[in-house]
Amino acid sequence: MTATPVQPDLKARHRAMWGLGNYARVADELIPELGQVLVEACEIGPGDHVLDIAAGTGNAAVPAALAGAEVTASDLSPDLLEIGRSRAAEAGAESVTWQEADAEALPFADGEFDVAMSCVGIMFTPFHEKSAAELVRVVRPGGRIGLISWTPEGFIGQMFAAMKPFMPPPPEGAQPPPRWGDEEHVRGLLGDRVGSFRAEKRTVSIDSFATGAEFRDFFKACYGPTIVAYRGIADDASRTAELDAALAELGDRYVDSGTMRWEYLLVTAVRS
Repeated sequence: MTATPVQPDLKARHRAMWGLGNYARVADELIPELGQVLVEACEIGPGDHVLDIAAGTGNAAVPAALAGAEVTASDLSPDLLEIGRSRAAEAGAESVTWQEADAEALPFADGEFDVAMSCVGIMFTPFHEKSAAELVRVVRPGGRIGLISWTPEGFIGQMFAAMKPFMPPPPEGAQPPPRWGDEEHVRGLLGDRVGSFRAEKRTVSIDSFATGAEFRDFFKACYGPTIVAYRGIADDASRTAELDAALAELGDRYVDSGTMRWEYLLVTAVRS
């Protein structure tokens, strides 16, 4: 069991991590269509009151608002929310409220929303049972839940596996993010609190990198978790070179004629 005093420091480190680099480039240049995929899977439309959990820069919140919903976009990182607010204004998505919030302790009432969703966001909460309980709690009975998460066996899941030996050990009881991309794990997290459950593996095509080294260098510059991995070994040239080689080799294995395919799990469920 994780001691309570660890939590404030852990949350501060997570908040800082997602403020590193340029996550907006990752969302905008690599996976912009995933938000729309989730909005359509949740059948979001006019009249829906929607919560986007760990919304980041609004990849799903903005298209949900453009579909006519009233949206609250919540995230632990105020830096990402500020970018999202600007993105929404540029897109004309006026019905989005941006609110700093911890996905493991959401500041919303029971059953407040018609839909709760998360696009590669809630998966990064360290304590899955807590965030899953909050996810379900804030949805009204008969309301919808939608999730997109990277799978453990897909490219991003394998990237986290490659980085794991170079990262500091997680807090006791924390679970790795890609487990949210495992159907049975998510079924267990939601349990009988949902009355229906559908899961489908899909892929998103990435055509931004011709080589694994190009992928690695982009993530070294833009992606918070990768930046943290490198910062932890910055004084060890041999370890840095080892991680460089591991990420480039992984990228090369997935590049095929200039395209990478990243696997994710799309989950939809209805609140009991």
